[in-house]
Amino acid sequence: MARHSIPDIIEQQARPAVLGRPLVLNLVRSLRPQQWTKNLIVFAALLFSGRLIVLDSVIRSIEAFAIFCVLSGVVYLLNDLADREADRQHPLKRSRPIASGQVPVAAALSTAAVLGAGSLLWAFWLGTPFGIIAAAYLALQVMYSGPLKHIVIIDVLTIAVGFALRAAAGAAVIAVAFSEWLLIMTILGALFLALSKRRHELVLLADTAKGHRRILEEYSPYLLDQMISVVTASTLVAYAIYTVSPDTIAKFQTNKLGLTLPFLLYGIFRYLYLVHLKEGGGSPSELLLNDRPLLICIALWAATVVIIIYGAPLLPKSSS
Repeated sequence: MARHSIPDIIEQQARPAVLGRPLVLNLVRSLRPQQWTKNLIVFAALLFSGRLIVLDSVIRSIEAFAIFCVLSGVVYLLNDLADREADRQHPLKRSRPIASGQVPVAAALSTAAVLGAGSLLWAFWLGTPFGIIAAAYLALQVMYSGPLKHIVIIDVLTIAVGFALRAAAGAAVIAVAFSEWLLIMTILGALFLALSKRRHELVLLADTAKGHRRILEEYSPYLLDQMISVVTASTLVAYAIYTVSPDTIAKFQTNKLGLTLPFLLYGIFRYLYLVHLKEGGGSPSELLLNDRPLLICIALWAATVVIIIYGAPLLPKSSS
């Protein structure tokens, strides 16, 4: 009996899901809706501004989320176009519609142009500040798909700034100030995910990693582990400081937000466990949706934050 390599098995399993699918469905697949959970960071400003119960703010935040889902889909299209030759050498990415030839280059380009222009018009209709941030996000991601992803350290920092722009856009669309600490934590959290993804690529592709993505020549698992350790500690410290800072306590009239720190600890440790022992981390969104303990942790964290901010009793006032 002939033996098949793991990449061959993966390709054989993926091929039936692609062949015969209409062009429209393949285009939708290229927009990667399973990755849109990353855009949930847009709702951070709504949650931490105390406006979660304001209907107009909720509607505008949902619109902002939809716009960034479309914009990120455009970026995925452009990225798959730029990487289609390299993706064909990847054991998992070779089944993507553009790399496999199911979506013609012209169709992908025209779809990206229409969706990009339409979403930016929608963004500026919601407000000039929000539109500017959305345009900056798209420009940054296009630059990432070009030269920036080939520059060591700058590649992962660009991903982190992209998350920060999403968070800032969520604040701009409802016209509220966004805490500098929350922006810092957004950047650190995104760095954690980006570095973990780089590590996963190195481990998955092994000796062929450098041939698939040039930037991987600049990294090693040991270096990435050191960087992940620094980012992990910084994220935890930043979140702890934010939850107990006098400004936060004064804003929410409660000192209970620090009680949510154990959820962050478990979530980070669980993710590290999946990356190091289960060889996960290649797709943070899929890992989030498929790992039940991690999903429950995030849901409990969000519920606890909502209860504390919107339902906790006020702190006792001083008798001065």
